[in-house]
Amino acid sequence: MVKPYEPLYTVKEAAAVLKTNPRTVYNYISEGLLVCIRLGTRGVFKIRGADLERFINNCPDEPAGKEDPHAKIL
Repeated sequence: MVKPYEPLYTVKEAAAVLKTNPRTVYNYISEGLLVCIRLGTRGVFKIRGADLERFINNCPDEPAGKEDPHAKIL
């Protein structure tokens, strides 16, 4: 859950909130799905708490029982 008044999250912290891995968060950023800012001379990615909340609230709901077209059956 996004912490109230938490101004900035690292990619790793955002991944923990989203219960995914940092690579997925970087993918969301590169696809323009998640807004971030770059800080410092090294351009470290930071995600505003408000932007993370907006991303979560705008994610489409997945109907129960719908198959993932990207899932692989082993």
